[in-house]
Amino acid sequence: MTTEHARRGLVAGLLLAAAVSVSAQPNGPSKTEDVLPALLTEVRGLRAAMEQMASAGPRVQLFVSRLQLQESRINSMARRLDTVRDDLAKAQRELQASQDEQEKAQASLDSGRSDMPRDQLVGLLRGLQQEATQRKATVSRLTAEEAQLSQDIAGEQARWTEINSRLDDLERALARK
Repeated sequence: MTTEHARRGLVAGLLLAAAVSVSAQPNGPSKTEDVLPALLTEVRGLRAAMEQMASAGPRVQLFVSRLQLQESRINSMARRLDTVRDDLAKAQRELQASQDEQEKAQASLDSGRSDMPRDQLVGLLRGLQQEATQRKATVSRLTAEEAQLSQDIAGEQARWTEINSRLDDLERALARK
């Protein structure tokens, strides 16, 4: 049954109760004239209250849906941020390992003490330098992505707080009435 049907049923029931009450009284029109305006005023008040409650329901549902959507966005971004942080830590370890290998190769080349021929050692050093350059680029990209995700999460959390505040305001408004 819809809210409008419920409202009409309530109004009809109140009017029927008033009519039965009036017809049951033996004194006639003077009491009817006193009861009917009071009853109509009460019915109007009930109708206004029901309309107000009916309009608040969809608003509350909308705010709750928005709040859930924001929570979902924040959780998704937080998972992505965790993944980026894990990838960043791994890339930093790999960069450090590559730089350590590069330093060892350079030290071997500078000292002349190596089991490898010089031209092979130079080739290895170039490869390690290229690898280090690529790993630095990866670390930079992941660092930027981490910063952007952190900023995006902060924005989504601000929206969540705003929606939650509106729900609190709506709850206080409904409690007053």
